[in-house]
Amino acid sequence: QVQLVESGGGSVQPGGSLRLSCAVSGFTSYFSAVAWFRQAPGKEREGISCISRSDGVTSYADSVKERFAISSDNVKNTVYLQMNRLKPEDTAVYYCALDRSAVCTLNRAYDYWGQGTQVTVSS
Repeated sequence: QVQLVESGGGSVQPGGSLRLSCAVSGFTSYFSAVAWFRQAPGKEREGISCISRSDGVTSYADSVKERFAISSDNVKNTVYLQMNRLKPEDTAVYYCALDRSAVCTLNRAYDYWGQGTQVTVSS
């Protein structure tokens, strides 16, 4: 049974940083892609970053480019999202998702999802 568990969310002031973790269990193949999505109240879900765990290719939405960085530790079976220079508009529930293909793209449905972790950016 594939499970994804997010952690690392919380409250931070504008300009601060957080690192989210997505621990993957029940799926040991590196031939996969993991993405981070977020959904703010009243808004549609937004794909913000993804990584191909087989070749390390990454992609970012324009809204987070140059501020967020995604990485994968294949030994720990964990994907991270380092979020810097956070803004109030980054406030959302953040989800990680895994796809059994190794193609990093934010424009398709993913196979498995975590439960989400709340990130709140406020002064």
